Amino acid sequence: MPADTPPSSATALAETPADLRDLRYGSVAMALHWLLAAMIVGSLGVGLYMTGLPLSPARIKLYNWHKWAGVTILLLSALRLLWRLRHPPPPLPSHAAAAMPRWQRTGYRASHALMYLLFLAVPLFGWAYSSALGFPVVWFGVLPLPDLMPVDKELAEAVLKPLHKGSAFTLAAVALLHVAAVLKHHWIDRDGILKRMWPAPR
Repeated sequence: MPADTPPSSATALAETPADLRDLRYGSVAMALHWLLAAMIVGSLGVGLYMTGLPLSPARIKLYNWHKWAGVTILLLSALRLLWRLRHPPPPLPSHAAAAMPRWQRTGYRASHALMYLLFLAVPLFGWAYSSALGFPVVWFGVLPLPDLMPVDKELAEAVLKPLHKGSAFTLAAVALLHVAAVLKHHWIDRDGILKRMWPAPR
């Protein structure tokens, strides 16, 4: 899940003991990050599993859970983006920022921007797909949500289903690259990147 845009090495804080707290994300940002990560992994897993099931009450139940999770992910993603705009991310450790070549910084920014976009696009495509099929979304079986578009099953199958599926697989691929990069920084570079988004030991 994204840990936001790195500054240049000139603006990064030195890693003195007094500054270490300033290099970490706040508790709200951490909670949103890990909650979203868990929900996205779970939703992707359910999505892959349910499509292979025959039509049955169990499959319908999983589809409903998948849609409820998608709407929740959409809301949490919007909340996280708003929180980030009001609470800018902390700078990278100065040695980590200085060690990043330009292409890595560009890729870092681009991948995080793409993940934020996909956090919103994947559930919106799914919601539109469900609406176009004529299946309204009732959030947690309690709150009916408006349809994003009129019923059009041909459009649903020809356009919206591939968009939802393709964007979901793209999100999974970018997220795996994100995890691989974080693990590389943690185990090979040992620059403390992961610790920025990990709760501090008490």
